Amino acid sequence: MMNAKKTNRRPRIVIIGGGTGLPVILNGLKAKQADVTAIVTVADDGGNSGVLRNEMNAVPPGDMRNVLVSLSNIPHMHKDIFQYRFASKDNSLAGHSIGNLIISAMAEMKGNIYEAIQLLSKMMLVEGHVYPACEEPLELHAVYKDGSTASGESNIAKSRKEIEHIYVTTKGETEPKAARKVISSILNADMVVLGPGSLFTSILPNLMIPEIAKAVQETSANVVYICNIMTQLGETENFTDANHVEVLHRHMKQKFVDTVLVNIGEVPENYMDKEKYDEYLVQVAHDFKGLQAEVPMVISNNFLKLENNGVFHDGEKVVEELFRMSFDPQYSGKKNKLQMESL
Repeated sequence: MMNAKKTNRRPRIVIIGGGTGLPVILNGLKAKQADVTAIVTVADDGGNSGVLRNEMNAVPPGDMRNVLVSLSNIPHMHKDIFQYRFASKDNSLAGHSIGNLIISAMAEMKGNIYEAIQLLSKMMLVEGHVYPACEEPLELHAVYKDGSTASGESNIAKSRKEIEHIYVTTKGETEPKAARKVISSILNADMVVLGPGSLFTSILPNLMIPEIAKAVQETSANVVYICNIMTQLGETENFTDANHVEVLHRHMKQKFVDTVLVNIGEVPENYMDKEKYDEYLVQVAHDFKGLQAEVPMVISNNFLKLENNGVFHDGEKVVEELFRMSFDPQYSGKKNKLQMESL
């Protein structure tokens, strides 16, 4: 692993994923003034993003909208306007956020999502870089262990079958290509962070783009996986933290993760609102022996944040750990240590 030394240069940190976990970490990295690049999944086909994707044959905007806001320096009032969702009684606009509509309109105006996001980044005074993983929408496919299949990110968890593997395709069935500057960002990074986010539907879709998979395997950066706190309905039911990493390595056909961050804070019994957070089941079980067999370095700490009867990663604590790794010489030397560290 090559890491930022104690110089005035900000650590170059690339974070890959999607969903609600990504902005939490990006907010913290921005506050610490890291040189941040967010690479965002384009396989989402659910909710209002999915509606815009299908009606306009466009890259789904929702995850990119949240990332842009998390790295933006525009006033909070402007962010609130960008994030505003129309009420359910507003007929054709019901549930759509203004930001999603602006991103979709900008992509149509510029002719592609990449240039649209770069222009919006300037307009929104984004601190860092935001790139779609691919410049066209991807369809996510799952093959279950019983041999059956499903297509569409929003459909994969419905059967609650155990997933053998996932893959992505373009509309034209051509091999997906990484968006501009994605590969160079990964190869030039000090640290590449995966997650937190849904394993099969937010993280792996990006890694199933062959160019991105190759870059993540070849980069000299410290590749860090932030393990989920809770198991997820239809995706990671009954998973341990080691199972999460095993799935990543199986999909990439080699062990490529250098460091895993795992939460050891305990979620209080009956704390979580099961109706509001209905896709999350139970706390991920720990298998430190299994983790040590998969990765050179395991970092365990209480990364738990309990808020509004929901369970989240504490962004400040996670980012503190990422920064400590960025400047700590013990993390240099890719895949050359087998060490357990409990903080």
